[in-house]
Amino acid sequence: MSLNVETELIYNIANAPIRPFPYPHIYVPDIFPSDFYSALQQNIPDPSVMVPIEKARGLKGYDERFVLDLSEDHHLGGQHLTALPEEKKKFWQEFASWLLAGSLMNLLLTKFRPFVDQRFKGSPGVEFYNESLLVQDITKYALGPHSDSQRKVITLLFYLPQDMSQSHLGTSIYIPKDPAVRYVSGQHYRFDQFRRMAKMPFNPNSLFAFVKTDNSFHGVEPVLDPNTRRWLLLFDVYARQNQKPQAKNPTPATAQAAGGVSPSPGQVGRNEDCPCGSGKKYKHCHGQYV
Repeated sequence: MSLNVETELIYNIANAPIRPFPYPHIYVPDIFPSDFYSALQQNIPDPSVMVPIEKARGLKGYDERFVLDLSEDHHLGGQHLTALPEEKKKFWQEFASWLLAGSLMNLLLTKFRPFVDQRFKGSPGVEFYNESLLVQDITKYALGPHSDSQRKVITLLFYLPQDMSQSHLGTSIYIPKDPAVRYVSGQHYRFDQFRRMAKMPFNPNSLFAFVKTDNSFHGVEPVLDPNTRRWLLLFDVYARQNQKPQAKNPTPATAQAAGGVSPSPGQVGRNEDCPCGSGKKYKHCHGQYV
């Protein structure tokens, strides 16, 4: 099943139109095959095994958010998954094994390449990686308008409600009332400082994804429904600086061509254009040194 699910997921994302305003984003209904979504619903963990995000990631101030980290040694199943019953653990292990293998990340970097290249142009030695969290938010959860940390590149929010009764609980897109406002690291703003442009419907089996920019303001208005559990899957592409020292006489493997981003092994298909901007196939550019 996993191959068919991955193929349909990639097809749906690749063909989704990009909405450019106020920042690049997509919304995709029916993102997974219906039978897989049914299986996913059957394997939603018991809330008692979910871990406070402060404990899992050290993030304070989110007392109503609980997670299971699918990224932590995902090829081994991850420590968080050991608390699950065997059948559910197997489901999430298999899901994580292909979700985080690189194909989805590569697709996203290709789909949003003009925006990624614009952001990282002139930044040598940047490499990308991905992480994923299964998330449960409960009543009183709220997330003020913000634009995420600088290390984030692309965010995917897979909405996982059982039915349409939570459609009003989706992520909102904002623009600041003061047009001069731009992202300040770590800052979450008051809702009254922004205008809500749109709210993504928190519908079953849907996806909201966006590129991190200095104005990619988004948030979740206070969840006031009593006894609510808001389930979603968070998938993030991050950037980091490659710490390997540069050679004195660099080759394409150790330096970046003008204006591009140095790819890391497994990040780009060998027959794709090299992200460094050389115009060559990856296998004839940075890929030949990997």
